[in-house]
Amino acid sequence: MPREFTIGLTPPDWLVRNLRPQQAPVNWAAAARAAIAMALPLAVGLAADRPAYGALAAMGALSGVIGDTADAYRMRILNIAVPQLFGAVGVTLGTLAYGHGWYAVAAVTGVALVSGMISTIGAVASVSGLLLLLNCVVGAGLPLPSPWWLAPALMTGGGLLVLLLALLAWPLRAGVPERTAVAATYRAVADLLATAGTDRAEAYEEARRAVTQSLNESYDLILARRARHHGRSPDLTRLLAQLNAITPMIEAAPAAHLAARPLCPQIPEAVRALARRVATDTAPLPPPDLPVPTTETARAVDHALRHTAEVVAAPDVDPRGIDDRLGRPATLGVRTAGAARNVMLSANSWRYGVRLALCIGLAQALVSLVPVPRSYWVALTVTFVLKPDFGSVFSRALMRAVGTVAGLVVAAVILAEVPLGWWDVVVLFLLAPLIPALTPRGYGYQTAAITPVILLLSDVLNRQGTALLLPRLNDSLLGCAIALTAGYLCWPESWHTRVGDRLADAVADTAVYVEKAFGPGTDPAARARMRRRLYRDLSTIRTEFQRALTEPPPTGRRAAAWWPLVVAVERIVDATTAARVRVKHGAAAPSAAEIAQVALQLRELAEGVRRARTLTAVRTDLTGPADSVLEPLRQEVAAARSITSPR
Repeated sequence: MPREFTIGLTPPDWLVRNLRPQQAPVNWAAAARAAIAMALPLAVGLAADRPAYGALAAMGALSGVIGDTADAYRMRILNIAVPQLFGAVGVTLGTLAYGHGWYAVAAVTGVALVSGMISTIGAVASVSGLLLLLNCVVGAGLPLPSPWWLAPALMTGGGLLVLLLALLAWPLRAGVPERTAVAATYRAVADLLATAGTDRAEAYEEARRAVTQSLNESYDLILARRARHHGRSPDLTRLLAQLNAITPMIEAAPAAHLAARPLCPQIPEAVRALARRVATDTAPLPPPDLPVPTTETARAVDHALRHTAEVVAAPDVDPRGIDDRLGRPATLGVRTAGAARNVMLSANSWRYGVRLALCIGLAQALVSLVPVPRSYWVALTVTFVLKPDFGSVFSRALMRAVGTVAGLVVAAVILAEVPLGWWDVVVLFLLAPLIPALTPRGYGYQTAAITPVILLLSDVLNRQGTALLLPRLNDSLLGCAIALTAGYLCWPESWHTRVGDRLADAVADTAVYVEKAFGPGTDPAARARMRRRLYRDLSTIRTEFQRALTEPPPTGRRAAAWWPLVVAVERIVDATTAARVRVKHGAAAPSAAEIAQVALQLRELAEGVRRARTLTAVRTDLTGPADSVLEPLRQEVAAARSITSPR
């Protein structure tokens, strides 16, 4: 009989969440690219009797492998090429500051401030800021070969090799990732409709979140390309029309779920047939065989499905009639100017930049000034750990330590048993694919995969062998300690500013959405864009809360107490969408007084969330006709305002 844990030996929830691996498929193409891109430069360096040059190029390829996460080819250019340019600037600044004591500390700290601030712009900017600081730390901590431009050229060349390999199939598979993403969204909607109206509440919520994530990814892929094509590409225009066409189906799903009456199986099966047509663009599409609708909700679903089928079957689409449901992206210059202005005026960007600069300054001072054996790995560890947009600082520090220990065990065997030379190429060829394979599993697994690769390349550069192991462990633990104390414990309010304020903004935006959903004169496309942005914001907030749940008390306990409110706000948006769908298909519209009352309650809730550190009961005063379409919405708002947590 298996032995059970006693209560005192049961691991805490936050620790279990940190150690549990995430489920994700292996990207075999990315794994193959990693093996070739990292082993080839080292092989060329050995053949040219310049192993150090090959090791530097392989390090650059490592940064490219980390950024090789996009499916669409144009997105790969942004995700890999742009960070490489920032990395080249970083290693150049670090090389110029190498060996200059306080000047090196000031230079790396200043770069850390800039890196932290630009990391708040978005995903590509975050990776760019990461490489800017990482390469600056490497340049300031290692004696790199002369002249000064050689190391940046080698490392950038290694990263661009990854990009070249990632773009090889572009002429043969252009547009395939975008079409695959749209088809996946259709399949996710089919799963949502299959659970709508059933008593499987958890399955419905999970399916709804999957639809939101899939829709976000599809719009990101298509609109990123459409910003350059400006409607000139018929394929992109058609894909965007198909993506817009599924929106009424998504809006009808909450109404069907609130009706508590499962849809007939022909409806989700018809959506799956549409997904197959979108994916292949050649499969025949018979007209959907649907029952005659008899209710407002059934009419909404029937009308939405027939409209979607017409758009998918249409051979041509007029680009002038297509609305971007997230808004057409502005030109690159406009977006760059807006991002720069937001970074300079945002308290959040300054807060994160100062936190990162403080921790990096402490680490770099130890590296540059204290006469004890330290290395650039202290600052590198701080850089990797102190990335709140990549996950909880506490959990990343914990998993960094665990992953480093696991990686050092593998590195010890390699450094002790594998002779320097061509065998290093073979080992690197085998280790490199583990990085893209294990990265989706979690940060600890990524660290365990990267550590032996870095130590192998470091050994090629300085030939210290197993003498690298213990100092690297000490450096990693010291970097984790700096990040936890100066970057985590000293900023106790960071949890609320990162999560609570965003949740309050989402509640306030929900109040505006309620007003626009039923107000006269609202453009349908503008209303759709508002709803999409609101769901996207709620998806981001949910991710932030899930990260906070991995932190120990009191942060994890606060996040657990606030979690029901996140779910409640999502249900409020669903109830608003369902009411709007019912009104569109025959239900009586709510009065202006009802709408104003719900919006007022939501704004009061938003203000309470913004001020509070601990949730408390809030008085709810919602009345109205019991048969109104807003009655389910009033119930959800009342539930949200009544959520409490222990003091």
